[in-house]
Amino acid sequence: MATPLSDTPLSPLKTVAVVGLGTMGTGIAEILTRAGREVIGIDVSEAAAAQAVTALEAATARAVRRERLTERERDEVLARLRTSTDLRDAADADLVIEVAPESYEIKQQIFRALDGIVRPETILATGTNALSVTRLAADSARPERVLGLHFFNPAPAMKLVEVVSSVLTAPGAVTAVTELALELGKEPVAVGDRPGFVADGLLFSYLNQAAAMYEAKYASREDIDAAMKLGCGLPMGPLELLDLVGIDTARTVLEAMYAASHDRLHAPAPLLKQLSEAGLTGRKSGRGFYTYDAPGSATVVRDALTPLEGAALTPGRTVRSVGVAGSGTMASGIAEVFAKAGYEVVLAARSEEKAQAAKARIGKSLSRSVDKGRLSAEAAAQTLERITPSGSYDAFADVDLALEAVAEDLEIKQQLFAVFDKVCKPGAILATTTSSLPVVACARATSRPQDVIGMHFFNPAPAMKLVEVVRTVLTADDVHATAREVCAKIKKHPVDCGDRAGFIVNALLFPYLNNAVKMVQEHYASLDDIDAAMKLGGGYPMGPFELLDVVGLDVSLAIEKVLHREFRDPGLAPAPLLEHLVAAGCLGRKTGRGFREYARH
Repeated sequence: MATPLSDTPLSPLKTVAVVGLGTMGTGIAEILTRAGREVIGIDVSEAAAAQAVTALEAATARAVRRERLTERERDEVLARLRTSTDLRDAADADLVIEVAPESYEIKQQIFRALDGIVRPETILATGTNALSVTRLAADSARPERVLGLHFFNPAPAMKLVEVVSSVLTAPGAVTAVTELALELGKEPVAVGDRPGFVADGLLFSYLNQAAAMYEAKYASREDIDAAMKLGCGLPMGPLELLDLVGIDTARTVLEAMYAASHDRLHAPAPLLKQLSEAGLTGRKSGRGFYTYDAPGSATVVRDALTPLEGAALTPGRTVRSVGVAGSGTMASGIAEVFAKAGYEVVLAARSEEKAQAAKARIGKSLSRSVDKGRLSAEAAAQTLERITPSGSYDAFADVDLALEAVAEDLEIKQQLFAVFDKVCKPGAILATTTSSLPVVACARATSRPQDVIGMHFFNPAPAMKLVEVVRTVLTADDVHATAREVCAKIKKHPVDCGDRAGFIVNALLFPYLNNAVKMVQEHYASLDDIDAAMKLGGGYPMGPFELLDVVGLDVSLAIEKVLHREFRDPGLAPAPLLEHLVAAGCLGRKTGRGFREYARH
């Protein structure tokens, strides 16, 4: 048995062996050499070892060109890396980081061999994101010195490092590795041992649902990716990201997550299995969800599934004037968007005062744009002139498009559609901005369901580029064509989706938020660590708890209930912790307290 860790003073991890010199191992070696550590890069393949040296030479040459390193510093960095094909060269290491392929067999073989090579006090870290650290540790002669150190790709650029402890890991080893991560300029997050840990655990179940959504032919790959980038501010769409990560890798991670959780949302979508078994693993093979111009290339090329540009088969109807029903933020934002694009807008609310107040809100928003230099004072005045406030929906008699943005309550919306049916002229398009209710239920409240469509704008409407265009089984082709043409004229990006709960964005976003709540509820990780992991590891503009508090916990719970009712998947049932907070009146920023507390103004 090795000396107990508490009795051994830890060396400050000066020499590090990196076992496995693929993209990840090479990236980790680069970070370590640049931070002044001696690195022994080990790989069974001489070609991989040589490639790692070439990659470090290229990366440091770039750094010199960008004046981030001097020539002398570059020479020193390169001198700190030596490579080998023999694991015995890890004998002098204070820390060994294993980044071999995701297979228990390969990793266990490495750990068993290292037991006979390294010093008793050496810490052994695995870079796995899918396999059990505990199982790897239990197989080692020094389980208290084994932990997980999960870097994100590309390692030099990504700030997040997940430090994974098993029940056997000694606290001293965790401390030493955490301090090293901080010295490398990374942000370490402490997590327990379960497949996917925090970032991948949340990310991969979201990616899996996107693959299943595409497999069900609910939306095109381009629309799914555009919806998540434009609707959530993500750097990449889920299917693009699956191609980058590797469809085979995603399948391995999901298989491991499903084996541990038995949650159906973790069971890999059958399409992932088909693609990976056909060798269509994404960018690295030149084809996955998309087709690339060569294996390893990031350049997408046209294939049989690429939509034809400007391929509207049916011409739309003419829209000159638009009626917007409602007086809240969403209604005034949508009215502003249409007026800015040159449409005559009737803004109708339940009373003249409410309609005037909504117009005044638009005036303030336009003034802010003028102050920021985004709009001329003249354009702002003309925009405001195009908006006619009204206290009655009778004012919609001549509009070509009537759009409701009232409370998210089916009964209220259906009553309003019955009113639209009475007051709007024949041939007018009737649209709902619902984010989670069935569009067809609004259509059935009229005598002209063929003229009804969903146009789900995102908040704040003037800033957000996305509109989900939702056609029901009854929507006429020219109505759908018109909605898309109108989106182009108001400079929005339309994505097509069918009439089912959550459409694209909410159906993918809210299960991810719900899973984050479950992680906190199970005491797996803290709010702060989960938020940091998703921002740093997933490139999300906000962490899940920041986002829940902004959206409103009551709104989030309502959407999760709708999704659960629609799809009946037990994994979509709202997390009890979310229900408790809503019951306690902790609804997020608007009440001063949600998952976090906020100063009341």
